[in-house]
Amino acid sequence: MALTLTTTIDPDIRKAHTLPSSYYSDPEIFSEIKLGFRKFWHFAAHKDQLNGNSAIELEHLEKLIDEPMVMTDDGEIRCISNVCTHRGMLVVDGHCSKNTLQCPYHGRTFGLDGSMRAMPEFEGVEGFPTGKDDLRIFPILNWNGLIFSGIEPSGLETSLEEMERRVGWMPIETFEYDATRNRSYDINANWALYVDNYLEGFHIPFVHKGLNRALDYDDYRTELFEGGVLQIGIASEGEPIFNIPEGSPDFGLRVSAYYYWIFPGLMLNFYPWGLSVNLVVPLSVDSTRIIYRGFVWDRKMLGKGAGGDLDKVESEDQEIVEATHRGVSSTSYNRGRYSPTKESGVHHFHRVLTKHF
Repeated sequence: MALTLTTTIDPDIRKAHTLPSSYYSDPEIFSEIKLGFRKFWHFAAHKDQLNGNSAIELEHLEKLIDEPMVMTDDGEIRCISNVCTHRGMLVVDGHCSKNTLQCPYHGRTFGLDGSMRAMPEFEGVEGFPTGKDDLRIFPILNWNGLIFSGIEPSGLETSLEEMERRVGWMPIETFEYDATRNRSYDINANWALYVDNYLEGFHIPFVHKGLNRALDYDDYRTELFEGGVLQIGIASEGEPIFNIPEGSPDFGLRVSAYYYWIFPGLMLNFYPWGLSVNLVVPLSVDSTRIIYRGFVWDRKMLGKGAGGDLDKVESEDQEIVEATHRGVSSTSYNRGRYSPTKESGVHHFHRVLTKHF
């Protein structure tokens, strides 16, 4: 029987209390929320990750929504099942550069469009093949080369409209995938605590001394929209900034970083050098995998400004989030309060989370 969650967060941040600690520590609540991830769109890949490949395995989607998928390109990009329709073997391990996909177990062969093409030793099988022998095709959205997919997803359109309005002027589709920037970290903390930490700049002066020098803390900005949050990092004097065109809402601002969070656990961090995609993958109630993917726009800007030393910032965040998980799991803590000026993003996340779960 599904668990019924009834927590509400007061829409007035001045009156509201934060999530109950059970959202971070109760295995049943975790399982209910994790199952609900299937209802949402998730980042699959940037189209440049297919460069030189006809298919790539999307392992992170399997961890997120328990659905093995592969992204293929035969002139049309698709997300299709990675599960052979014969006996359930995974078809693609890593990536493939051929114009067909062949199951390594018994040799069933599929087109890049998922259609079943050939199967040895099946002569005489009645009623074979049928459409059920094709690989399942999942819905996709393609926004400026960023591909999103899911099982039966909904609710991303407003976020994409917001990003198009704000950062659509960037040539995101031409950003180059840089595998040397790939990272994967497993942390001993609940996934929602990692999102909480990401959604406020309140901790920056206390936790990230280097980042604090690159950003103007007093001018750090947070904007809310349906299903997401945008944080804008304004650069300190002399730090790298975007060359923002006229017509942008931010023309004239010294923007060093755009930090987008899309519910439930996607972070799209735009810097003058390009895009860092952070994927928050819940593994268990007290374990989370953070996956980084990097897409470069201007190599001359790498290593500079707010996006200069992401490994150091990540390490500092991990230490804080793991310690916080230990704290919220204690009997001494249940709920806290929000800073109205600094934690509107966290408040928004908690309202969205409790709305859906």
